Amino acid sequence: MKMSRLGNTDQFVSELCLGTMTYGTQTSQEDAFCQMDLAFEAGINIFDTAELYPVNPISQKTQGDSERIVGRWLKQRGKRDNVYIATKIAGEGMKLIRNGEPITSKNLPMAVEASLRLLQTDYIDLYQIHWPNRGSYMFRQNWNFDPSRQNPQQTLDNMLDVLEGMNELVKVGKVRHFGLSNESAWGTAQWLHIASQHGLPKVETLQNEYSLLCRLYDTDLSELSFNENVGLLAYSPLATGLLTDKYQNGCVTPLNSRMALNPTLGGRVTPRVWPAIETYKAIAEKYHMSLTHMSLAWCRYRPFMASAIIGATHSDQLKYLLKAVDVALPEECLLAINNAHREHPMPF
Repeated sequence: MKMSRLGNTDQFVSELCLGTMTYGTQTSQEDAFCQMDLAFEAGINIFDTAELYPVNPISQKTQGDSERIVGRWLKQRGKRDNVYIATKIAGEGMKLIRNGEPITSKNLPMAVEASLRLLQTDYIDLYQIHWPNRGSYMFRQNWNFDPSRQNPQQTLDNMLDVLEGMNELVKVGKVRHFGLSNESAWGTAQWLHIASQHGLPKVETLQNEYSLLCRLYDTDLSELSFNENVGLLAYSPLATGLLTDKYQNGCVTPLNSRMALNPTLGGRVTPRVWPAIETYKAIAEKYHMSLTHMSLAWCRYRPFMASAIIGATHSDQLKYLLKAVDVALPEECLLAINNAHREHPMPF
């Protein structure tokens, strides 16, 4: 499996990252253990989780179970030093965690300690801000995005405060590296500038949605990512299952699938998405590969990619996804994909 350097660190991570957000709801602990075993044996050395997980649904009853399951696996398998663990602190507005408080230097240590306890470890390799306190244009909010409601000085002051808190956690060894999620180009640039100005932890990664169907990252964030050496951890590289072709052409929605639980897939299901998928499927068939494998392999060719996060409800699905590392895309295929993007630029 191809490895990439993570930002400016000395850490190399696999081209695929194992996502764990269904562990504890759609995925049982037994199957989650099987998935982590499969991923590790296949060469995946980075697992991503969050204090908020699992999802589908998010609830007070299950919150923290994904970290808890990952922690049990790390403890039982004795693989802690061989796996790079990424987790996240929930941002402002998530009422079931710290009553929805914004992230500050005061509650940062509390959140880290809770994650360390559940993960059964004494350090977190990558600690990420799940979404900015000021809000985010991710999750289909880009259609009505209005930055005029922001208070820029308040945002910058909070960034400095959080970075100072992160620095203390790094100094005592509880956090190794710092990353963002669901951030913008302006926001990431400010985090980088403040860190450089004050000698505080640099942003090493940005975890945003990215797939053949969601390419908001391709312009300003792409330029920032490449020039500032901030690697993308791409979530939903299969567009929550749309790029597996299992929902296409009136197929019966699989039981316990994302669409069964969330019919719009978080706003991704639109009239425009189905012809886009058909176009990409035709390209995959022309080059004798599955749409799923082409979609994952394509991520490897992006100049800013650190790792693409794959998640599976069942271990059999993960076995299939892992085959994408053996797929190479010829130049003609890559050109066809770019042309398809021009034809279907923003399908959701």
